[in-house]
Amino acid sequence: MSLKFNLIATSGGARRGSVETAHGTFQTPAFMAVGTAATVKALTMDMVRDTGTEVILGNTYHLMLRPGGDLVEQMGGLHKFSGWHGPILTDSGGFQIKSLAGWSCSEQKSTVSKTDGGLVKRTEEGVEFTSHIDGGKKHFLTPEKSIQIQHQLDSNITMAFDECLPYPVEHDVVKTNVERVSRWAKRSYDAFIDRPGYGIFGIVQGSVYKDLRDMSVRDLVKIPFDGFAIGSLTQGEPQEVLFDIISHTTAQLPVDKPRYLMGAGTPLDILGAVERGIDMFDCVMPTRAGRTAQAFTEHGTINLRNAKFRDDQTILGDTGLTLAYIHHLVKADEILGAILLTQHNLKFYQDLMKNIRLAIERGNFIEFKNQFIETYTGGKNGQETKRS
Repeated sequence: MSLKFNLIATSGGARRGSVETAHGTFQTPAFMAVGTAATVKALTMDMVRDTGTEVILGNTYHLMLRPGGDLVEQMGGLHKFSGWHGPILTDSGGFQIKSLAGWSCSEQKSTVSKTDGGLVKRTEEGVEFTSHIDGGKKHFLTPEKSIQIQHQLDSNITMAFDECLPYPVEHDVVKTNVERVSRWAKRSYDAFIDRPGYGIFGIVQGSVYKDLRDMSVRDLVKIPFDGFAIGSLTQGEPQEVLFDIISHTTAQLPVDKPRYLMGAGTPLDILGAVERGIDMFDCVMPTRAGRTAQAFTEHGTINLRNAKFRDDQTILGDTGLTLAYIHHLVKADEILGAILLTQHNLKFYQDLMKNIRLAIERGNFIEFKNQFIETYTGGKNGQETKRS
């Protein structure tokens, strides 16, 4: 067996399950804490565990550049190297291709895009890029190389090599991307070394074009992946478009394999995606917000830099500390403020996921979702003022 996905309960389109890996089982729907460079920023791994987090994410691109796949393998893999002994998923580096390429509307038909980070050149074989950290050294990342590095990292869930697209982007550009990513997916699968408790996911592309999502799904389900991700969403498209594409795509994916929406996002995005059959999520939002004085609460987000919290005696979540104290830490540029807010935010997300799972088990997910949104937004038509 590779990974084992257990579907435990459903409530409408929402699914409650679990994924068994060589480094333990995590419950779904799951929110993966983002540990891009083998660390969840501002937290020790013990602090991450204390939030209820069961699975974290690492990134092939960043780790191949520093400290290097060879070193991580020498140190016993990411689990031993970082001190996180639970399940780990690693992104293939495809998102960073988009970031380094500096996509813009005028560049969408270019094969070479120049940015402050250097040059990115896409070919059928792979992607050549200039590193942003080692003096402009050039690297060439192929599907086979990405899978090899992820094997060195010892990640439980390997992601097929792909390329994330921006929004908006033209149909013909997306079609070329889908065709290439499908070929890269087969090469990624062929390069993957199967062993018990490990697996590889394919990534459905197609941007906001349903015909191209259909094409991508048709290509990928022919390959016996252990799960499927949906990529190139939460890139700025309207929320109703996001949800429509998720519904359209999940309806065509196997019911017996986990589904992962890459890079989502806000609590409302997560709720809407769970309703449409998504099992796994990741986003830097809770940890990044914590480092910028933002706190998630049941009534929405608050900015602890604001003067109104100077004498606020409200206790923040499970911190046992007042908003006034955390406001003081933030204003004094004390690192403890960022630590406390990061841990609080990640726990807020994990508590949300736990409550989502309970609601699905009880068969009342829609009622839970509607009540959460009403409280979180103050009845503002279920809309957040800012999305990822």
